[in-house]
Amino acid sequence: MANDPNVMGWDDVLENDGQEYVILPEGDYTYTVTNFERGQFPGGPKIPACPKATLTLNIDNDQGAATARIDLLLYRTVEWKMAAFFRSIGQKKHGEKVVMNWNKVVGARGKAHFKPREYTKDGQIRKTNDVERFIDYDPSVAMTPVKDADLPWGNGGF
Repeated sequence: MANDPNVMGWDDVLENDGQEYVILPEGDYTYTVTNFERGQFPGGPKIPACPKATLTLNIDNDQGAATARIDLLLYRTVEWKMAAFFRSIGQKKHGEKVVMNWNKVVGARGKAHFKPREYTKDGQIRKTNDVERFIDYDPSVAMTPVKDADLPWGNGGF
C-alpha cells in the first residue's frame, strides 16, 4: 500500500470533484455487477421479512458514471425477478432449475431495460436509474471486456 499513488495523506490537496451522477434516458443498456451485499428485508404489506440481495450495477453509456442499486428479495412470489436477473447474466435458461451462484455475480455482465424513477428523501424529490426489466442473456454482452478504469473504484480496487 505504501507505493499506491491513490493513497492520500491527511494534508493532501483535493482536486477531483468526481463525476455527476447520471440519470439515463429510458432504454436498454448493458451493465456490470460491481457489488453484491446480503441483507434482510424487514417485511411489508405484501411480503414478510426475508433475505435480500442488494446489487450495484454499473451501466454502460457515453454520458458519465451511471449506476443503479436494486434489491432482489428471496421470496417465492417474486422469484421471477431473481430468475430474470440470473437469465440476464447467463447463469439460467428459461425452464431450467438452477442453484443461484452468488459467488459469480460480481463482475457478471448483462442487459436490462432501465427507466428513471422518482423518489422522495428528506422532503426532496430525487431521481435514480431503475431496472424496469432484465433482458435475457446475450453472449456478445458477456464477452465485452471491462477495464478496471470503467469500474467505480478506478484502477485496481480499493
